[in-house]
Amino acid sequence: MPNNRMNKTMAGYHILMILSAVDYRFSMQEDIVIRDYLVHEFPFHVSLDRAMSIISNLKPEDWEQHYSIAIDDFYDDATSEERMKLLDFAVQLCKADNVITKTENYFLNILFEAWRPQE
Repeated sequence: MPNNRMNKTMAGYHILMILSAVDYRFSMQEDIVIRDYLVHEFPFHVSLDRAMSIISNLKPEDWEQHYSIAIDDFYDDATSEERMKLLDFAVQLCKADNVITKTENYFLNILFEAWRPQE
């Protein structure tokens, strides 16, 4: 069985792309946040064709499960500082169009809850 696990950077990209899709609108401001993430995480050119194919073929009812998998994959490879940076990108992305929808808030909460330190 092939390993479908995403590396940290690709998992972060999947997280942000799903967050950008859940309100069914994609603004130029959201694109800028995602491009900023890519510049910080990919210092060299990388093809995102495979990732875009996977994400664009997801049905809305599959978003949450794929999002959760990406969250786990990112967590497994990331330091605490890297997780905080991605959380910041996620919040910037949801705020980019000046409206945080209930669905965006729901998905943000999944991310924050998954990475909350165990008490």
